[in-house]
Amino acid sequence: MSVLKDIFVSRRQAADAARKAQMIDSFESAGLGYFWSTDAQGNIDYLTPSAFSNLGWNRKAVTGTPISNHLLPAEDPDKGNERPLSFLLSARNSITALTVKLKTDIGDVWWEISGKPQFDASGEFAGYRGSAKDITHSRTEAAANDRRTQVDTLTGLANKTQIKRFLTQNLRVFRNTKQSCAVLMVDLDRFKQVNETLGQAAGNELLKQAAGRLGRIASDKISIARLSADEFLVVMPDVDDRAILGDMAQRVVQILSQPYAIDSNQANVGASVGIAVAPYDGVETDELLNASEMALFAAKGSGNGKYRFYSSDLKKQAKHRGEIESELREAIAKDQLRMFYQPIICAKTHALKCVEALIRWDHPERGWISPGEFIPIAEESGVIRKVGAWALRQVCEDAQNWPVEIRAAINVSAVQFEHDDFVQIAKKALIESGIEPSRIELEITESVFVGDYDGIMKIFKGLKGLGVRLSLDDFGTGYSSLSYLRNAPFDKIKIDQSFVRGCTEPGNNNSAIMRAIVSLAEALDMETVAEGIEAKDELELVKRRGATHLQGLIFSGAVSNDELLAKLESGVLTYDPRGPEKYRADRRTEFRRIGLIHDDHRYDVVLRNLSKSGALIEGLLRVPEGTEIVLDLGGGQLAVATVRRSNEYTQGVEFETPLISDGADGLCTRHRVSPYQIEAAGRPLAALPDDPYAAMSSGYQAHARPKAFVQVDTSRRDAAA
Repeated sequence: MSVLKDIFVSRRQAADAARKAQMIDSFESAGLGYFWSTDAQGNIDYLTPSAFSNLGWNRKAVTGTPISNHLLPAEDPDKGNERPLSFLLSARNSITALTVKLKTDIGDVWWEISGKPQFDASGEFAGYRGSAKDITHSRTEAAANDRRTQVDTLTGLANKTQIKRFLTQNLRVFRNTKQSCAVLMVDLDRFKQVNETLGQAAGNELLKQAAGRLGRIASDKISIARLSADEFLVVMPDVDDRAILGDMAQRVVQILSQPYAIDSNQANVGASVGIAVAPYDGVETDELLNASEMALFAAKGSGNGKYRFYSSDLKKQAKHRGEIESELREAIAKDQLRMFYQPIICAKTHALKCVEALIRWDHPERGWISPGEFIPIAEESGVIRKVGAWALRQVCEDAQNWPVEIRAAINVSAVQFEHDDFVQIAKKALIESGIEPSRIELEITESVFVGDYDGIMKIFKGLKGLGVRLSLDDFGTGYSSLSYLRNAPFDKIKIDQSFVRGCTEPGNNNSAIMRAIVSLAEALDMETVAEGIEAKDELELVKRRGATHLQGLIFSGAVSNDELLAKLESGVLTYDPRGPEKYRADRRTEFRRIGLIHDDHRYDVVLRNLSKSGALIEGLLRVPEGTEIVLDLGGGQLAVATVRRSNEYTQGVEFETPLISDGADGLCTRHRVSPYQIEAAGRPLAALPDDPYAAMSSGYQAHARPKAFVQVDTSRRDAAA
């Protein structure tokens, strides 16, 4: 019985082995997977026959060669810490679902392999036995799906998910290499109007064209993404020079502000840009994006077509804006708004020909608030329509009561102008005041040409039908296009003060630009007004360039209606120029406390005024001319300077590197104290604190030399050591 049992078992085992071999053969033949094995040295000694034909491999050339030569790491970024096959084989570890890449004549192929080490009866390693399946199709599909989730389907740019992933990876690397990374958040100004007037399809086409324009500035180092409907992001690794960033922001504004051809229509939008730089304004991705968004909000608040750098002050400004918006809604009802008038003079006779109406807000607690502060808030909140209608009525009433029939020019907001009822509002103001329409001049900026061009031209036609005059304000500073000058019925072009300022400086192109504008206006039978004239050399040059009218502090600033009435009633309607002989760079009156650093000591001084090239300070007694100092302007801005003039407690200093525009009519340094410097001083890496210099230099002043200067309290004129 025992012998028969052994024979029966042996036959059953043979049958099982045959069935297994048959099943394996069927599995291989069906292409459901492959089997492989190696010898003890890691050389291939078996591979499913169909694998050779599917891969285009030569059996003889491959058999007997190291398997690690053919099954390569998959280079999968999501599994960057996975052990390569060569390591697993040498360590004789089991292999489970390892993705490998095979180089073949038919292209890259991906397998998922598993295997176990084999040992002979004596326990000696005998090689590997394993299986494999081809995952090329599923992997390719997954990659395609991944790309679809990372690309904006409308524009083809990276989407928000992808750019945030890219930023996160780069910021992690840059923290280790002590590099910076700048982001420019870009928003299309008044894009909503294009959607509303021309339709969503036109809006989508405009977005695609805008993306194409931004794509032209992309490079190996500059990445572009679309964040939302009309919002884009420009990422510039390893850049923290704010001069370079400001130039890039201005370039973005310019390329996005050119007209868009959409079917048979022309659409015009502008752009605003908010700039933030890591690690100065944020270390993590969300922190950096929030900073750039806050800067963008500030840029839009200061007028379309602007850019702003992020600063910690923007949080305070945002709160202040909210308060201003709330209080502005009640300003008209509480009779807090006032109209002031600045003379516009004949270039030949210096006789008064016109006045520009400028609105002011006499706030009971905050004092006088300039239009530059509250008009952008009024435009954004929609209050501008109410404010603009009041201003139009008030100017018409004031002008009708003047004893001399001079013209009055009124600034019209683009937000106010675009509404269909604007012509009726103007008509009502003219009728109720009884003024001759030709005495009213509406000053309109180029930004009105955004959106529905035909609708804008209809409004122009309606206004000219009323008999009022039209003036193109700030020409050449925004959405310049000669096409609307050909069709729009303007009577006057105003040469923006940015072309007048510095026009006499060597190498300045402003003089040539003025000549071109004047020649264009003459060809179109229009008057010209050069505004912002302050110095006598500017005045003479503007006259030589042929401007027909002049405006600026050299003749008069804006005066109240009562002061203007007194001038008109006096009968003396000419103005003598009064101002400096020569232009010098703008000096902003600051009157704020800053730090002054000399020989590792920090003093408190008062900044009296500030220009690109220098500043006037007071607070130190008898500082020798030629002394080198550093001014701490706040926010990590350290400006190296030399004392050029010194008189008792007042010094005039010249900057080693000129300041640049901050995008909001202010000035800033090109570079700031780096958070990496603060980190090196023993602090955790973070965005710039309120006093970066103190954080960087903590503990350093223990070895400082004695103070060289005596600090003075200029408010009391009492000297104190």
